[in-house]
Amino acid sequence: MFRKTPRFFASLACVIGLGVAIDSTVADQPPNLIFILADDLGYGDLGCYGAPDIRTPHLDRLAGEGVRFTEFYANGAICSPTRMAFLTGRYQQRYGMDNALYYQEFGRGLPEDGHTIAARLKEAGYATGLSGKWHVGYDRERQPLQQGFDHFFGLLGGNHHYFSHVDRIGVPDLWLGNDAIEREGYSTDLVSTDAVEFVEKNRDRPFFLYLSHPAPHFPWQGPDDADKVIRPRKPEWQEGDRETYIAMVERMDEGIGDLMAKLDELDLADRTLVVFTSDNGGHSYSRNAPLRDYKGSLYEGGIRVPCIARWPGVIPAGETSAQVGITMDWTATFAALAGGEATSREDEGIDLMPVLKGESDPVERTLFWRKKPGPKRKKVDLERAVRKGEWKYLEPAEGEPRLTHLARDVGETENVIDEHREKAAALKAELDAWQEDVEAEFAERSSGN
Repeated sequence: MFRKTPRFFASLACVIGLGVAIDSTVADQPPNLIFILADDLGYGDLGCYGAPDIRTPHLDRLAGEGVRFTEFYANGAICSPTRMAFLTGRYQQRYGMDNALYYQEFGRGLPEDGHTIAARLKEAGYATGLSGKWHVGYDRERQPLQQGFDHFFGLLGGNHHYFSHVDRIGVPDLWLGNDAIEREGYSTDLVSTDAVEFVEKNRDRPFFLYLSHPAPHFPWQGPDDADKVIRPRKPEWQEGDRETYIAMVERMDEGIGDLMAKLDELDLADRTLVVFTSDNGGHSYSRNAPLRDYKGSLYEGGIRVPCIARWPGVIPAGETSAQVGITMDWTATFAALAGGEATSREDEGIDLMPVLKGESDPVERTLFWRKKPGPKRKKVDLERAVRKGEWKYLEPAEGEPRLTHLARDVGETENVIDEHREKAAALKAELDAWQEDVEAEFAERSSGN
């Protein structure tokens, strides 16, 4: 729930006083929607989340002008699954995406029907743009322009060299629309500039911008590291340090600041919902405090992520929310705001706006995660988890099942399963039922029925 401060009541009074005007504006023209997704950002790597050594004034400002979530989750512990869930609005396991796509892996990814949130918003009259990382399909029919985006600039794969723009196996990976291109510059800056230009170009109509930053994913290269030797297929691709990681996060923050400045310049801030989050927990050199573990794990450090939402005059400013949320909630939220053809009964997330606007109390959630190896790995390291209310049941890749009461032990230091066997059994039963459901749908989808 929100912590009520004097600023909250001032914001609420403003919303009440302007309620008729806001409702009329939304009715005449739905809000612009900006979804900013960082890549492998640690839960505690923003100033507003307690980072002691990273300066993120623009994201801190976003939090000061909006709502900062403390219990928000990614759909997956690694990148492709979370992105799949956001674009489809559903658990990624329904599409067989428990794991990330490999470099230049064709034949897997988004369904070819292209029924993404971008396509739905486009049908509702939005201009749709993607600036940055895709990583949910290399095949032409799975690329952005075939999946509902009017505009795409960025990389199709999971990561690339920030200056030469080749992926880890040496294949060039920088695109404009359906065409591979060459362009000089630091990837974070190029993506940020493209996002600003998209907003400028579409200033006079509702737009949906998916700003999918490749940072701070490896290879770890700051904006001043053009001469740093990082070669494809070599160990240095995944070697770095905290100092470089900090430079990458801070440069991403600068670009987001440029985007916010453009909204101000064009007088669009009050007509735009901006959301910032990460695709999973932090990797090497990140700070996930106070959570346990890192990217790739279903402990909290692998799936709980920073999340900020700002819409001046509509949601309160400078507040925190303990509403439990997950990436695909933003799909449902955007669809509800757009209305009409954008909404879908198949969405498995919830519309967060009633809670954000203070129209309803926080909603108790039951959320599921599963991670298993991709087709190129033989090792079976299945990992599953469910959170219901404050309780979390986890079957880690190694070791015995665990039960944690997160309100008392957010660091997951104690396993209380012996004291609460019935609770653990009930959660496991829900997890088993969910898994049976998603696997049945994926099997049916795969059979072509």
